[in-house]
Amino acid sequence: MAKRDYYEVLSVGKSASDDELKKAYRKLAMQFHPDKNPGSKEAEEKFREATEAYEVLKDSKKRSKYDQFGHAAFEGPGAGGGGFGGGFGGAGFDISDALRAFMNDFGGDSFFSDLFGMGGGRRSGRSRRGGGGGSRGNDLQVHIKLKLSEIHSGVTKTLKVKRKDACTECKGSGSRSGKKNTCSHCEGAGRVRHVSNSFFGQLVQESVCPACNGEGSTVADPCRGCDGTGRQPSETTVSVDIPAGVAEGNYLSVPGKGDAGVSGGPSGDLIVLIQEEKDEIFERHGIDVVCEMNVTFSEAALGASRTVPTLDGKVSLKIPSGTQSENIFRLRGKGLPVLHSSQHGDQLVKVHVHTPERISREERELFEKLSEHEKKNKSGFDKIREFFS
Repeated sequence: MAKRDYYEVLSVGKSASDDELKKAYRKLAMQFHPDKNPGSKEAEEKFREATEAYEVLKDSKKRSKYDQFGHAAFEGPGAGGGGFGGGFGGAGFDISDALRAFMNDFGGDSFFSDLFGMGGGRRSGRSRRGGGGGSRGNDLQVHIKLKLSEIHSGVTKTLKVKRKDACTECKGSGSRSGKKNTCSHCEGAGRVRHVSNSFFGQLVQESVCPACNGEGSTVADPCRGCDGTGRQPSETTVSVDIPAGVAEGNYLSVPGKGDAGVSGGPSGDLIVLIQEEKDEIFERHGIDVVCEMNVTFSEAALGASRTVPTLDGKVSLKIPSGTQSENIFRLRGKGLPVLHSSQHGDQLVKVHVHTPERISREERELFEKLSEHEKKNKSGFDKIREFFS
């Protein structure tokens, strides 16, 4: 399938400024981020496509090459190692690259901090080279549902995580003896080069060696416990401290709790995605919470003192005389905390003057007396309004 023009992907013109590019990418990233569209391959592809386009066009040198040669500008070694640098570009730019690029670009940006939280990130898919000569293990993602009370105070959760752990027999090496042979296919380089001819001349493309998966070596005597992979399925428990003030879509990253690395490489991370359970009493609006309360005619007219639930416990709320239906009262500091701050939002109490559907004979008599009294004591303005109506 032919690649779409990068300007078309971001819906900008070729003269678009850096700010316009960033704004266009923000909009698409917010719309198609995989964690906002779980399970949608179409959204993942659109997110990957938008990130790839932005990674090129935000760089003045890459953008200049792209404007001159189009996608072909990055198919050879002239692009800096056969791609957009660090493995980006061409068929090698996958969803894992896109997510990492996204966090590198916007991990500390206030807009995305508000939208996606603490700057962790969902990073899965292709393994990365790491320390110890092996590939980095995949990051794992789990969802955790929190009650509003837990978000208010913070909470520690214990999670059961299924992961790939280092093989106990070979200590993660994949070999019974611990010995490895230099890969004959790439001669230990871990990457192979492909030469082809095109309209622009000879093109040289580089990719991960398929024989050793980029390791540069192969196992001579595979371990029987893990079939030479160096990893075994396992289940472990992970304790996660959730700070007060998190929100739906925020991330927490637990380093080293993802899949174990290949051939002694570092482990991936566990990405904990926050979800909020619907509360029976409160509705969240940022750091403020809203609840509703019914009052009677007499309480609204005469005033009253009512007990109101808050996330800190019950408090007394004064209803002044003459309160109208839909009036809103504010309880300062009774909302949710600001993440990593001592500040708190407010609680808003929306009052409804309740009209009873059924009334007793005694209540009817009282309301009739009240009605007669109201008719006798109409203001001059009310009488003039009735005259002209």
